[in-house]
Amino acid sequence: MSLIKSTKAEKSTYKLEFSVDKATFDKAVSNVYHKQVGKIAVPGFRKGKAPRSVIEKMYGKGFFYEDAINEVLPDAFDEALKESKLDMVGQPEFDIVSIDDNGVVMSAIVAVKPNVKIADYLGIEAEKNVAEVTDEEIENEINTVRERNSREIEVTDAAAVMGDVCHINYEGFVDGVAFEGGKGEDYPLKLGSGNFIPGFEEEIVGHKVGEDFDVNVTFPTEYHAKELAGKPAVFKTTILKIKHIELPELDDDFAKDVSEFDTMDEYRADVKAKIAKRHETEAENRFESAILDILIEKLEADIPEAMFVAETENFVRDYDNRLRMQGLDLKTYFQYTGMTLDQLRESLRPQAEKQVKLRLALEKIAKAEKLKASKTEINAEYKRIADEYQMDVEKVRELIPEESIAEDIKVKKAVDLVKENAIIK
Repeated sequence: MSLIKSTKAEKSTYKLEFSVDKATFDKAVSNVYHKQVGKIAVPGFRKGKAPRSVIEKMYGKGFFYEDAINEVLPDAFDEALKESKLDMVGQPEFDIVSIDDNGVVMSAIVAVKPNVKIADYLGIEAEKNVAEVTDEEIENEINTVRERNSREIEVTDAAAVMGDVCHINYEGFVDGVAFEGGKGEDYPLKLGSGNFIPGFEEEIVGHKVGEDFDVNVTFPTEYHAKELAGKPAVFKTTILKIKHIELPELDDDFAKDVSEFDTMDEYRADVKAKIAKRHETEAENRFESAILDILIEKLEADIPEAMFVAETENFVRDYDNRLRMQGLDLKTYFQYTGMTLDQLRESLRPQAEKQVKLRLALEKIAKAEKLKASKTEINAEYKRIADEYQMDVEKVRELIPEESIAEDIKVKKAVDLVKENAIIK
């Protein structure tokens, strides 16, 4: 088995021609014959006893060739690729050139990492705008905590008001006929939540426990059930229970209960500081994203299609894994959404292209700047991955080559280098 020739093709691809000698191929054909002979029926022979020559005479000389080629192809291609010294990316495309008395000659179209040029990557200019913290943001944050610390008080003699939780029975009718999905019993509806169609919750206000009344509303024209969209409806409604939400006073006792601070002023100042830090992080992320987008624009490379296809498939696998963590899978997701696998690929393709270009740019910068990954950094990254996925470190080492970890670290260092030298406009 050996490489015959390597020919440069278009867009960072090569055509490799490689051979498998006759002895190796004949042995593979013999192996396939012995594996399959038991399944082949030949008149005049017991099952599994027909000679190879008889089977080939009946079905053709090449009857076992396809499976034999599949048997020898992996090792033959690996050896040819090693001889070619090409840095392959994506999946190769194979073809049979010839099968004769000298053995087999095969070809493979191989995509390789392209030659990359990138200049002026230090001193990139990008905007960084950090939003001011508003009083409204502070109050919203505090009110969220306040609502989490509220308590419900059941009321029996007062009418419902916005903010109350009302347990109701209801049944909806359109043109006097009950419709599917329009009935509920002992449903806890928080008035003002917007969970029901517009106008419904407002109609509950003013009624008391035990009252039977009609709620008159009209379904929105864009309602998901088309048979109800835009139609007036009457809901026969009964209030079973009203619970008033009592919010704690915003005083020093509240600050002590929900934080490490003794006064409301200290607590409010801490909330403001945390929001400011969040704004800073968001601005930093936008700044980095803008820099990397400019970096991609500076990239010059003839990128093969195989790299984009491979990265798109990585994105699809990641998407599937995230769905599985939520108890779903792609098949179920497609049933719910009506989307197809090809449509998902199409939606993920722009992100995949961007990721491929960015990675190529950063790898080139890491090489140009002679960035290194120390043993300590590599070990720390293995531990981080192990902790994140709750795996044994040695198991992670088995799954991920050290070269890949080192390459990732160098890429991260390239990002840091570009950011550190960027100019804030």
